[in-house]
Amino acid sequence: MAPWGKRLAGVRGVLLDISGVLYDSGAGGGTAIAGSVEAVARLKRSRLKVRFCTNESQKSRAELVGQLQRLGFDISEQEVTAPAPAACQILKEQGLRPYLLIHDGVRSEFDQIDTSNPNCVVIADAGESFSYQNMNNAFQVLMELEKPVLISLGKGRYYKETSGLMLDVGPYMKALEYACGIKAEVVGKPSPEFFKSALQAIGVEAHQEGQSPPVVLAAPCSGNWALLWTAPCESSSRDSTADRRRPRACSCGAVVSLGCLDSAPALTFTAGTTWARPSDEHHPEVKADGYVDNLAEAVDLLLQHADK
Repeated sequence: MAPWGKRLAGVRGVLLDISGVLYDSGAGGGTAIAGSVEAVARLKRSRLKVRFCTNESQKSRAELVGQLQRLGFDISEQEVTAPAPAACQILKEQGLRPYLLIHDGVRSEFDQIDTSNPNCVVIADAGESFSYQNMNNAFQVLMELEKPVLISLGKGRYYKETSGLMLDVGPYMKALEYACGIKAEVVGKPSPEFFKSALQAIGVEAHQEGQSPPVVLAAPCSGNWALLWTAPCESSSRDSTADRRRPRACSCGAVVSLGCLDSAPALTFTAGTTWARPSDEHHPEVKADGYVDNLAEAVDLLLQHADK
């Protein structure tokens, strides 16, 4: 395994995931992960370009950013790449009128979208709105179309809140795919286009001849990019310190997200704080090259070596 200096030298940009990296979502607005507020501040004081990427689809960007600001993070709405605005752009460009199977908290993002006489379905992490009736309505819309279009804001299997594991949009997306015999267009992680748009927003190319690749913190990618993943992990209390510090694979949505690497050259690190469940470390395809305990440790390493 190459030394840290060689791996991280020449890094130009950082993409940060939000949930599970900056904060743990949950009742009352969630809680900031220890050290993450200052870690973000240190990154923004450095020469590195920073962008926040999220699959959050239960809140608008404005609500999410406001929540993070109340937790102490230096972040603005313009710095966040999220799937709902990207989906709206696709809808406008393609003249699509969606049936929206989404959470009420993100509905405001679609205020300027025509939803009359739907000719597609947009599905997101709808929470309690994932009723039989709403799923069946989406199914009926798709089945009545000659060329059905299903747009999914992410495709995560599940995620972790302070109250426990929660089903994400992926299982519901797969149900509609199976029932209708179609393939959804995924907007958000792990779509390569999602990460390309985030890099474009900070003026960093996915690959520049003669330069080191950008580091992606807690955000998977496709292509010859370095990947530094700091989503939390949970070890059993029976584990020894040595066991906890073995390179880990991934948890929750990261299993899906990191899978988009498609065997492309990438440098992967995992965190060692809280796994969603113990079996997540045994993923058959996603293997880590190293690990960090949290975002603060990742930033320490990055700032130590990025300028060399």
